[in-house]
Amino acid sequence: MKHIFIINPKAGGKKGSTGRILAMAEDLRQRHGLECTCMLTQSPGHARELSRRIAESGEEVRLYACGGDGTASEVANGIAGFANAAMTCIPAGTGNDLLRNFGDDMPKFQEAENLWDGPAFPLDLIECNGRLALTIACSGIDARVADDVHKYNTLPFLKGTNSYVASLLVNFLFKGIGRRWTISLDGQEIIGQYALVSCCNGRYYGGGFMPVPEARMDDGRLETIIVKNVSRLKFARFVRTYATGGYAAFPQLARVVHAKVVKLHSEDEDIVTCLDGESIRSRDVTLRLSDKKVLFFGPKGCTPNATAR
Repeated sequence: MKHIFIINPKAGGKKGSTGRILAMAEDLRQRHGLECTCMLTQSPGHARELSRRIAESGEEVRLYACGGDGTASEVANGIAGFANAAMTCIPAGTGNDLLRNFGDDMPKFQEAENLWDGPAFPLDLIECNGRLALTIACSGIDARVADDVHKYNTLPFLKGTNSYVASLLVNFLFKGIGRRWTISLDGQEIIGQYALVSCCNGRYYGGGFMPVPEARMDDGRLETIIVKNVSRLKFARFVRTYATGGYAAFPQLARVVHAKVVKLHSEDEDIVTCLDGESIRSRDVTLRLSDKKVLFFGPKGCTPNATAR
């Protein structure tokens, strides 16, 4: 079996992480006699291309996505549906929301020694307009905020956290909360003003927000939370509770559905949707479960549902 480390050298802006991962791969080779290879990504989408090419070879392989949630998502998109390929993550990104689902075992993913011989298990994915997401596909104000961070991050005085604060303030204060959408839930349409729609396979996004704590990554269903448009003041109160899974405290504002197919349509403008932190734009968004689509391995005894309620 081959062990291939796909490394995003720009993930999280962390200097030295690439050297650390190269050393881990060499340590596995020397300690256990494993066939280890390291590949550095060169551009967005490259991790997906590498992973797909490796999976298509038909050889049994374990892939280590070394980066953030975006790198993990690309690798998952590359190997989805291939029984000969399994993936894991070595976190080197900013949020690393995927690994939060593993609870107390999350720190163990830092070291390849804890991963290489761990059990592989299938995970569900979210299919969205032909792309796949591991954790959450969100549309609405939260997606617009995340998308605009890149715009403000180009300014020297708005690097890092400041760029997120700037995006949040601009969207919240000047661009409005809700948008008029037609939402189809397994063919039944509802029309109105909505703040956000988040389709959840995992429980975390946005650096630790947990909208639906009962979501599980291998149960063959998706939890989709729909939040109506409200005033800025009420939304600010709601967000604090929403971030910790307390949506049930606002039954007039938010509800969770278990539709197999969720469609969003906008007559006025593109809908921004974030898939594991990466943005797409379209006036029509279709979300559905991709059941048991990718093999994942981790530390012995771990579960992707460790923090589920």
